[in-house]
Amino acid sequence: MADITRLTQIIEPEAKALGFDLVRVKMMPSEAGDGGQALQIMAEDPATGQLVIEQCAALSRRVSDAMDALEERGEVLIAGAYHLEVSSPGIDRPLTRPKDYANWAGHETRVSMDRAWDGQRNLRGTLKGIDGDMVTIDDRKAGVVSFPLDMIHSAQLVLTDELIAATRPLDTSGVEEVIGGVEDIVEEEEAQD
Repeated sequence: MADITRLTQIIEPEAKALGFDLVRVKMMPSEAGDGGQALQIMAEDPATGQLVIEQCAALSRRVSDAMDALEERGEVLIAGAYHLEVSSPGIDRPLTRPKDYANWAGHETRVSMDRAWDGQRNLRGTLKGIDGDMVTIDDRKAGVVSFPLDMIHSAQLVLTDELIAATRPLDTSGVEEVIGGVEDIVEEEEAQD
């Protein structure tokens, strides 16, 4: 098992050097179906709340170089084969930092806790915010529930129309070429029918 704390110590300075905020570092099963592992890095540009493809590639290169240098010196960071996935957190982003609970107050959130708190382990409702280390959610069933941040196993925004409206638009550069390309494909398919 990889040491996420150690990996974060390596990855975060590389993200900061590019002007990005690190959102999450996580080891997970590879989606390639090969039984391997994936090191998932989520980061964001504070100016946009996202990363575009070029930014993901730049961060991937920096992290790969830093990890390769440490592994060449004999440090085993991840046992076995793995691949690196660098991405933007997306609209229905995970909430991983205290500032996420402040920034996204007012939006629907899904929270799973390590253990039950006030009879609840899973909550879904409107995020009210954070005060100190206490997160508050107006749960659909239990009403207003406050619990310590360190009890959260995972938390994520729920994709709603309100969240979409509140999210800064994604980078739309190049969208004209994509739309034109799709229209050309549709026209070709219609001509063949």
